[in-house]
Amino acid sequence: MSAVIRPVRDSDADGLIRLIDVCWSAYEGCILDVDAEEPQLRAMRSHFDALGGEYWVAEGADGLVAAGGGWAPAADPAGAELHKLYVLAELRRQGIARRLVAMAEAAARSRGSRFMELWSDTRFLEAHAFYEALGYRRTGRTRELNDLSDTTEFHFVKEPFTVS
Repeated sequence: MSAVIRPVRDSDADGLIRLIDVCWSAYEGCILDVDAEEPQLRAMRSHFDALGGEYWVAEGADGLVAAGGGWAPAADPAGAELHKLYVLAELRRQGIARRLVAMAEAAARSRGSRFMELWSDTRFLEAHAFYEALGYRRTGRTRELNDLSDTTEFHFVKEPFTVS
């Protein structure tokens, strides 16, 4: 598939919510409650603009949102954080996620970031292997979100920072 990747629009809300709901529902106990925990999905462009980052979506052949991913400055001003990378299962292993990560890394690096970090749910084993293949390493840090999904996340970092 030659996905069309473009900057997210606030009007992509329904497609992004559908994408993330489908991805999360593949894991036992993952619950998407947009209003309670993920209200930024209703206006992702505005959300990432406010953070000083960027977010992109990939449209499938049907014109619907099939993938998304972005970045924003990290808490440490020397770095950036990869955010909300999701691809519909039937479109995985076609290079879409790799392209989204490369775009995020290039954008962050062009703004002076020296490392890229991310947090990933401990249940997302396939994603962990993907990140490690791109040069991210698990740091051993975890965090608990105390959310409806009872999420614990692993921390990953890529440094020295080279674009995938």
